[in-house]
Amino acid sequence: MKIVIIGSGLAGLSAGYRLCKANEVIVFEKDPDIGGMAASYCLEHSKNKYFIERYYHHIFRSDSELLALIRELELEKQMLWLEAKNAYFVDDKYYPMNTPVEILHFSPLSILDLVKLGLLVLRVRLIKDTEPYDQIKAKDWILDTAGKSVYENFFAPLMKSKFGDNAEKVSAAWLIGRVKIRSDRGKEGEKLGYMRGGFNALIEALAGEITANGGEIQTTKEVTEIVVKDNAVQGVVVGGDFIACDAVISTVEPKVLDAITGGKLGTLHDSLINISYQGTACALIGLDRQLMKDGNYWLNIKADVPFGAVIEHTNYLPFEDYGEHLVYVTSYFQDEKSPLWAQNEENIIDSYLKGLEKMFPGFSRKEVHWTKLYRRIDTAPVYEQGYLKNVLPFAAGSSGLYLAGMFSSTNYPERSLNGSVKAGFEAAELLMKNK
Repeated sequence: MKIVIIGSGLAGLSAGYRLCKANEVIVFEKDPDIGGMAASYCLEHSKNKYFIERYYHHIFRSDSELLALIRELELEKQMLWLEAKNAYFVDDKYYPMNTPVEILHFSPLSILDLVKLGLLVLRVRLIKDTEPYDQIKAKDWILDTAGKSVYENFFAPLMKSKFGDNAEKVSAAWLIGRVKIRSDRGKEGEKLGYMRGGFNALIEALAGEITANGGEIQTTKEVTEIVVKDNAVQGVVVGGDFIACDAVISTVEPKVLDAITGGKLGTLHDSLINISYQGTACALIGLDRQLMKDGNYWLNIKADVPFGAVIEHTNYLPFEDYGEHLVYVTSYFQDEKSPLWAQNEENIIDSYLKGLEKMFPGFSRKEVHWTKLYRRIDTAPVYEQGYLKNVLPFAAGSSGLYLAGMFSSTNYPERSLNGSVKAGFEAAELLMKNK
């Protein structure tokens, strides 16, 4: 059976990995590099060469499919579970947020508010089914559960930095999923998983298995059409050439899928055009010295700066692995009119560095070795109230067409590397079942 997979992110490669031993698999990737949102830069510092993700990633203890895949690929020896300190920057002050004692010192909230916040987290941990919360706005649920002060002084800035003008539209299901995945911590704080040497090892291992079993991965090859006739997949068009196949697994964004199928997916058409995606402008900066001297890995921000978070990778992974300090500065944006998409790379980097200078008085641009900027207009869905009705099925309706990606049920209410791996597996398994 000849199967075309569109996209070489974790969903596409995971599907290809599951299918390549018994089928002819071809993966088409429009970009020069494989990996999608999990792609890496390859950098050199003095004599040290290393890979680092274009967009920060880590693993949670609950990521069972991803962890099983890592074991299956014999990469488990590269797994590390490390303390990931986080803090909240509010009104020019840093508040560590790792232990119950530290959280009690978060002065923007009163003691009563902190109790309400704690009860909200406890309530979230007890929720087994998030589906009923899909029809409720996160803002309304927080106001009803913990009150106005907790919403305005704690959650609203975080939601604004993640969803911009759409912050008040997101569902309570997303919020509950987010809190559940980030509240699994002990007395000493949160531990997150990372692959020493970077997730490039996972991407390359998956790609290596596909090609070792006779599959192909072709980069800079954009699929411009999925050809469907009599409600059955006939093939794809790539670079003007028709390539026949028996099935297609598409991992592209919903509106792109709608375009390359000519809007002919029947009842799925409305869902495809109704799922809103947002973009990301994520800068990676190489520095001479540590930026956050208190050892924080993740800093959420409520401040007048053009980014919503600072992530110091080398406050999480050993500095010795890289030979320089690595810091991500990132922001989401909602449409093509945003300066983060419309402006050139130099202007965005300049605005980010100005923001760092404002937040960190001791920071100097002279300490910057280099900067990289990774931008995409279609990073992830905006999980609006009622999003569940638009979640795309693994089988698209047309015979031989399957879907897997950030839009899949495995990535709602909160997306993750594990959700994308699981989506790829689900689509592959369903394809083989229907073979």
